[in-house]
Order: sequence, then structure tokens, then C-alpha cells
Amino acid sequence: MPTNRQFVIDHLPKGKLGPEVFKLGEGPMPTAKDGEVLLRTRYISLDAANRAWMWGATYRSAVKQGDVMAGGALAEVIESRDPGFKPGDLVFADTGWQDYAALPAKHLQKLGKAEPMTYLMSVYGIAGLTAYFGLLECGQPKAGETVVVSAAAGSVGSLVGQIAKIKGCTTIGIAGGASKCDFLTSKLGFDKAVDYKSPEFSKALRAAAPKGIDVYFDNVGGDILEACLFNMNNHGRVSCCGAVSQYDAPAAHGPRGVPGLIVTKRLTLRGFVVMDFYGQMEKALSDLQSWVASGQLKVHEDIIDGFENLPNALIGLLAGDNIGKRMVKVV
Repeated sequence: MPTNRQFVIDHLPKGKLGPEVFKLGEGPMPTAKDGEVLLRTRYISLDAANRAWMWGATYRSAVKQGDVMAGGALAEVIESRDPGFKPGDLVFADTGWQDYAALPAKHLQKLGKAEPMTYLMSVYGIAGLTAYFGLLECGQPKAGETVVVSAAAGSVGSLVGQIAKIKGCTTIGIAGGASKCDFLTSKLGFDKAVDYKSPEFSKALRAAAPKGIDVYFDNVGGDILEACLFNMNNHGRVSCCGAVSQYDAPAAHGPRGVPGLIVTKRLTLRGFVVMDFYGQMEKALSDLQSWVASGQLKVHEDIIDGFENLPNALIGLLAGDNIGKRMVKVV
């Protein structure tokens, strides 16, 4: 009989996330009921939103003390009691941090094939679709405009900048540290990169975008959002994807002086979650696959081996340790 390892929330953190929040144990082996599918997780996704769920409900319910830690996974169907799935199918599902889960078939997203398989989690998964829709549908960039993206070396940001280049925009990435900034310009083709850790960040941002910012793709919130808003051009668009600077810092603040700025510059700030656009997914996947095949879109993944490494992998992600999509290989 296989075991079902689980990470359970031992207690909710009051400050920065630490490994003591998670307790590793074994849960019961789930069984599929009518209309359900038994899944075995292959790769578990690590996302900044994992931390946000510990503060309260967002676009999904909050995680509570005693819960299996929530999280999405690339999983394989082991047993199906629904005609739409068969053993061996690959799906994306909210399995949580465990080896096995039995879930209603209606909550599963059936996946196709990709080589490597992990692309189904990164560029053809939530990261790629978030970048695609968040930039093109919410930001609506036009050729010749200046696009700035924060957390630009991360899973979503690294793809946003490249898609902006494909669309003929000048692309500026904001990342932490010289090595990440060099990665953006030398490996991913960003026009410029700005180190947010620099004491001269605001000055460097203005120098990188002397004509102002037309589209800002925001992954971080806080001070960086504030700095970008003050550099926006009239009728600029802000695509609000996340606020990672806020998730692990209880004393974090939002941008200051914003209401008047939005009015005088006639800015559009649009929040979104990727599920808003699932009706357009076929076109998005076709474009992403074409760009990857042509070499226009480069994919970088940060794969950590071992289920037991999930807590530290998430803590590292929140500290900015990753380049590209971070995930943990379970089997």
C-alpha cells in the first residue's frame, strides 16, 4: 500500500514564513468516489500566492491551521470514476501538498503533451497564461510603447518581458541584484534592467525609461508600484497581477499619493486572475507554442527535487531565490 505524505499547516505565521509552520506526516490514502479521479502528484507548483492564502481568502478560500497546505500540481490520473478521464492522463489540479488526492473531475484541467513535461506547468500552464493574458488583454501594449515588468526574473515576469518584445515594445525588467538584471538583458532579450535593491532605484528607473512608462505589469505592489506609477505616461495601463512584497511582510504599505495621480494621468489599473480568460485559452496556447518553437520565447524553470523540500522551496521563492518557474518534483 503506497503512503500519502502530506504537509499540514501546524500554525499560521504571524511574521515571515518559516519551515516550522509546516508539519510533515502521512495521511490516509484517498479513494475516488463516483465522479471523482484519484491523482498522484508529479510536480507541485510554488507560487507567491501560496503565502497570501495564509492571510485570508483571496480568489480562493484561506488555508487554516490543520489543513493540508494548498497548492496546484501537475498530476497523473491513477484511477478514474468519471468517463472524461482515464489512467495516465495528465491534469492540473489543486491537490495540495501531498502525494495523492481524490478530486471531483469537474475541478480538473486536462493537459496535453509537452516535452519536457514541466512546460505544462510553466510556459503552457498558469505562469505562461498569466503572462499572456495579463499583458495582452489587461495591459494592451502597442508596438513602440515602453513596457515595464517587476519580478522580471520570476515565472510570470520573465515571460511577460519576452512577449512584450515579440509585440514590438521596449521592455524594461525590474529584478533584485546584478546577476538577475544581467540575465534579463543577456539571456532573455530585455532592453534594460533595473535593480530594485539599488539605493538609486527611482533614479535608475527614470533613466531606463526616459520617455515614461506606457504599460506596467505589477507583480510586487508596494514601493515599486509607487515608483512606476509616478513614471507612467498619460493614459498608461497597469496590469495588477500580484503583490509579493506584501505577502510575507505584515507591516508593508501600499503606494502613496495614488488617487490624484490616477486621475491626472488618466491611468487604468486592472486586476485579474488567469481564470478570467480560460475561454480564450486555445488561442493563447497556440501563440505560446509557436513562440517557443521559433525560439522567440525562452523558458527557464527552477526545479527542486524532493517532496520534503517544499517548505524551504516556498520560503526561498518569497526571498527571490528563483529564476523562472519554481516547482518541486515529487516523482
